[in-house]
Amino acid sequence: MKLLTHNLLSSHVPGISRRFPLLLQATEVKVSKVDFNQEFISRMIPKVEWSALVEAATSIGHGDDLPKELSPEYESNTELLQKVHHVLLEVEVVEGALQCPESGREFPITKGIPNMLLNEDEV
Repeated sequence: MKLLTHNLLSSHVPGISRRFPLLLQATEVKVSKVDFNQEFISRMIPKVEWSALVEAATSIGHGDDLPKELSPEYESNTELLQKVHHVLLEVEVVEGALQCPESGREFPITKGIPNMLLNEDEV
């Protein structure tokens, strides 16, 4: 699961109010080279919840290079765009879990795919 995907997911456990961001726990992470597309990354940044991205990347050991606050001039900062590209598209959680921030319910990540299905008794 790419961190771009993580940034779009939220918990759907009934009866809770705090659904995002899901806490990320990784037992296996892989990094794969992806061609850098500056325009794509520049357009994605406004759609990303920045603090959730930084927290998720840091939790799996890839967020140290990201600033805590996003500069308004990010589009002209090629070095920053490359770092964001790396965490959004090159870093992948292969095995791990996502945890609901309110209920604590865990959703497993297996072979890079998060299983967000609820059990029958949870619906």
